[in-house]
Amino acid sequence: MSSRTGVRLRAVAEADVPTLDAWDQDPEHAGEWGDFGLPPRSHAELLRRNGAERGYGFLVVEVDAELAGSVSWHAVPYGPNPQSRAWNIGISLHPPYRGRGAGTRAQRLLADMLFATTDACRVEASTDVDNRPEQRALEKAGFTREGVLRGAQFRRGEWHDLVSYARLRNDP
Repeated sequence: MSSRTGVRLRAVAEADVPTLDAWDQDPEHAGEWGDFGLPPRSHAELLRRNGAERGYGFLVVEVDAELAGSVSWHAVPYGPNPQSRAWNIGISLHPPYRGRGAGTRAQRLLADMLFATTDACRVEASTDVDNRPEQRALEKAGFTREGVLRGAQFRRGEWHDLVSYARLRNDP
């Protein structure tokens, strides 16, 4: 899946694994908003599963044919029936690609892909209340700010409030 602006989403390739694994160990890549104190994971396992499993998916982000980051999604149930499932998305861009519009384009592409390939009505995302660049990216990608989730995320030894965003299938 790609856009006219040089941003493309694609499956993880074997050649991506060393870079993705190195980024997981790089504090600069995690940045202020992505440091959860988790041990590094092996992206080779994602490659073996083709980046997806039931209720979860992972793709890499390319900018002008260069590996720039990743996007992921997981199912969020809002009721017991499958129709009440939404997708919660996340993004991680390597620092040189931040602030250049790639995050906006990648998140719009991901939401478009999820609407095109599933019957979900809702794609949602959240970010730290102080992460203004990601809030702007989500808004530019067509997401609507819905509210604040107080004390929703534990990161760097303390609880953080998140801003919740969503895009609905019938949104413009």
